[in-house]
Amino acid sequence: MDQKYFISSLILINPIAKDDVTRPAKTSSGHQIIINRVDLHNKGNLNSTTKRHNSYSTNFVKKLKVMWTKNNIPDLTGKIAIVTGSNTGIGFETAKALYEAGAHVTIAARDIQKAKNAIQKIQSDTAGKGTLDYEMLDLANIGLIREFADHFMQKHTKLDMLINNAGVMVPPASKSDDGFEMQFGVNFMGHFALTGYLLPLVKQTANARVVTLSSGAATLVDSIDFDNLRLEKSYDEWREYAVSKLADILFSYELDRRFKNARISAISVAAHPGVTRTDLQRNIPGENLEGLFAAFDQVMEPWQGALPSLFAATDPSVEGGKFYGPDGPKEYAGYPALSGHHTAAMNDEALAKRLWEYAENAIQLTYKF
Repeated sequence: MDQKYFISSLILINPIAKDDVTRPAKTSSGHQIIINRVDLHNKGNLNSTTKRHNSYSTNFVKKLKVMWTKNNIPDLTGKIAIVTGSNTGIGFETAKALYEAGAHVTIAARDIQKAKNAIQKIQSDTAGKGTLDYEMLDLANIGLIREFADHFMQKHTKLDMLINNAGVMVPPASKSDDGFEMQFGVNFMGHFALTGYLLPLVKQTANARVVTLSSGAATLVDSIDFDNLRLEKSYDEWREYAVSKLADILFSYELDRRFKNARISAISVAAHPGVTRTDLQRNIPGENLEGLFAAFDQVMEPWQGALPSLFAATDPSVEGGKFYGPDGPKEYAGYPALSGHHTAAMNDEALAKRLWEYAENAIQLTYKF
């Protein structure tokens, strides 16, 4: 699953996957979720419009003419890339494919030893044309994010691809080092800060790309409660995950608008990986997770879940301000295509601007376009 298409969100959108069986599951905090349409209306501020499946019309994607794989990645010799959370899962496969295509890839991870292990594994698995290095990046700490960015800019004069991939999903109630609810703090605030601190390199790099990983879970909430981003209210791990993924979409779209307004050649693109088995699900008990996965005809491996990110980062046909995901039914699995996930909240420019202003003020960071 995704780094970002979290399984229970998928089922809550459309509980009838393989069959009509109602499937109970427990959250990481022990609460039981009965996965059916009735419960959907009782999930806090979960989007009531999702029952109409407005994101899943029969024409939910504009299909590509070819089945795109990493073999379609153009030569990336001389390109510089950062992939956050690339020591495992989708991030690992993304970094590996970019390396194979000739890019210089920085494995950005919280655990240095795991980053080193990832490099060793990539180099033992494939004869890539590129180069690899690693840097410690803790997205739960704004100060450490700035240190990462400063160090990276001392070493490099450009940044062709920034892939905001890392994430956390449904942990027990906790806060980032800066006091944000952990999922909002890591998934959105951490990547907002990282992108802002690296903006000088992005601006001076011709046709740079910022790819931010989101999820179909973004369709499950109607808005963002700005009075509950620091655990001021009761904690619902599934709702908070959906809020963080909505924030990622809003950020990605707003960033692209600001690139265009400033006449900067960079583009900002969002992607989601569909239903993919990764370490992101580590907070879901194994027995419950297998029950959730059993609802789907196909659960992808990380190499396939990474394809929408890779497509968004490298394909010449990609347009800024777009969202890419798998092309299969309901975007659960498949190969890269334009996503059909659309809600009023995802396209709310006023909400996106409010979120942007909130983030800048909260961490005292002003994007200078």
